[in-house]
Amino acid sequence: METNERNKRLAGICRSTFIGLTIVLTAASAGAQDWGNAEFHDAHFHLTNYVQEGTDINDYLDIMGTQIGRSTLFGLPLQQMWSYENTGDYAPYYYLQTDAPLYYYSFTDAHIAMAYKSLSPEQQARLDPMITGFNPADMYAADHIRRVLRTFPGVFTGIGEFSIHKEFVSAKVAGKIATLTNPALDRILDFAGEVGLVVILHNDINMPFPKPGQEPYMLAQMKKLFEAHPNTTIIWAHIGVGRIVRPLKEQADIVERICANPTMSSHIYMDISWDEVAKYATETPESINETARILNKYPNRFLFGSDCVAPKSAESQMAVYRMWEPVFKLLKPETKAKLLKGNYERLFDGAGAKVRAWEAANLDKPLPTPKWSPASGGRVRPTPDR
Repeated sequence: METNERNKRLAGICRSTFIGLTIVLTAASAGAQDWGNAEFHDAHFHLTNYVQEGTDINDYLDIMGTQIGRSTLFGLPLQQMWSYENTGDYAPYYYLQTDAPLYYYSFTDAHIAMAYKSLSPEQQARLDPMITGFNPADMYAADHIRRVLRTFPGVFTGIGEFSIHKEFVSAKVAGKIATLTNPALDRILDFAGEVGLVVILHNDINMPFPKPGQEPYMLAQMKKLFEAHPNTTIIWAHIGVGRIVRPLKEQADIVERICANPTMSSHIYMDISWDEVAKYATETPESINETARILNKYPNRFLFGSDCVAPKSAESQMAVYRMWEPVFKLLKPETKAKLLKGNYERLFDGAGAKVRAWEAANLDKPLPTPKWSPASGGRVRPTPDR
């Protein structure tokens, strides 16, 4: 009986792996056929909002239509609490609408996985689901990611978008606040590198309302983190820009130094998602020219994304895309092609193949029990000798 159960499980793993690899290959071939005229692939998309409500997965495929070729697929890792003492009968759906805290909502991963699994293989080939429902301040966060992969093999391609420093959001999270120097984050990034998962990380480049000349300490910590994880593919969301956190005066120099740094040249990428980023990039003729210059100089390092949250129509995603038109006009054809599609396909197809291979090799193995130490996150602490 035990052998039969094991054989059934192995057959399921092989079947999931085969389906996963088929999806990756289908995406590459079908992209040239069904979505050959698509405007872009969306590297940053939220299916659900801060109260875990959002767009039906089939409706989103209709929204994508033929204008959007492929898309990442993730929810939001945080749930906004509805505190009756704070807002009464008014049910907040955004974090700025109440003083009540946010808390991590792990069920988002199951919701995304089940929505994805409800689709046909042809539909799945257009989507790259991401794991987000973990607390990056928790040493067990990496174990959550492993558990999700084991529960839903053949589904996920990466982790994120998850946030460390984010204006107004970080301070509202219940419990311990995430930081760039927490070993829990190192465990997450190490595990992502082991599996091959793409990481989409939100971290503001500066604090809100800084004093003139104040050093952005978060930037120094983030660059150190990037250098410490050379085997992990990391996409820096929005290049550190926020709703209040404006680009630094030396933003272009910072981006160029990251792109030119040999310790980050093969694993650090940046997305230009969000209408706030588009607003700053197209604010003046000077910003347009400078943005285009950097994109043309480093065409392999940037991805386009909408950062739309639970859209009801294609207009919101296309509106962000259209905001970039002044910059797009100045891009070389090969730069534009890589920014809008090529870099997405290279990173996410590569990650998909690696993750499926990891699942095939590891899903039937017992969970490892690391040797206990104060920082290992091990599950078993040895009994002291008496």
